[in-house]
Amino acid sequence: MSPALRAVLPGVIALTCVAGLPASPRSQAQAPVVQPAGISPVPADVARALVGAIDIHVHGLPDDRPRSMDAVDVAMLARARGMRAIVLKNHYESTAGVAFLARKLVPGIEVFGGVDLNRTVGGINPAAVEHMVKVTGGWGRVVWMPTFDAENQVRVSKEDRPFVSVARGGKLLPEVVQVIALVAKHNLVLATGHSAASEGLLLLEEARRQGVSRMVVTHAMNTPISMDVAQMRQAADLGAFVEFVGGSMVGAGADARVTRFADAIRAIGPARCIVSSDLGQAGNPLAPDGFGAFLVALRAKGFTDAEITLMSATNPARLLGLP
Repeated sequence: MSPALRAVLPGVIALTCVAGLPASPRSQAQAPVVQPAGISPVPADVARALVGAIDIHVHGLPDDRPRSMDAVDVAMLARARGMRAIVLKNHYESTAGVAFLARKLVPGIEVFGGVDLNRTVGGINPAAVEHMVKVTGGWGRVVWMPTFDAENQVRVSKEDRPFVSVARGGKLLPEVVQVIALVAKHNLVLATGHSAASEGLLLLEEARRQGVSRMVVTHAMNTPISMDVAQMRQAADLGAFVEFVGGSMVGAGADARVTRFADAIRAIGPARCIVSSDLGQAGNPLAPDGFGAFLVALRAKGFTDAEITLMSATNPARLLGLP
């Protein structure tokens, strides 16, 4: 942990050893740790926006690619910023165990994980979901349908590699229906991943039929999902929250992107939307701070404090089953 990070986390003991043993050195085989150049105080409006916020889309180490922070550090920073909860996402392995450890090391903030049904966990694999549910602590809360390995992602990216399908001929595959049944059984969150817009709606229809009460359309307007407003309204009518991810607010296209999101949110209604960061990539703003900047950018588009709180705190809490 960098000295700069310790400086913004008063009262936090540096985690250099556990039970008297030195911390394990990071293996050279692991993805490189991209340490932030320095943790600085955020602007007052960003700080205010983050108090009580919940980010359901956070990437961190350990991973197979560079990330800006590890899961413990990002939990510490989120707690220091006054956030209520984060959800750790990894495209290729369950984060339920990482969430357990982060909670143990960083009390005072809710940390959740999940499993993304890409090829590394067997694709649409009911056993992977059952395992996540049983991981110590029970903090695995989200089941994402395939993302980077989704058939839709591979086709849109024009890649020639194996993929994971969720539907064929306009019908969900039997194993997808089985996974949805497990989501319903264990009261988990179903996230549509990088499924095509039409596939996402099929998933939500089946989930509603099976009694799933917690559903979210993963960054609905982003490529390769690219839902239009009519489809997002249909998803919301089926009982799903529609997710909008801010990403980095640094760059020429950020304002135009937020404008598109703002127009869609108004068309759907903030009561049916969730905003999150989808941050953690090396070179991008740190997830909590980038999330706060996104909330401030939405406020600049005319959303009220109450609407921002609804989308960044109240609705994510409902999705995760928090009181």
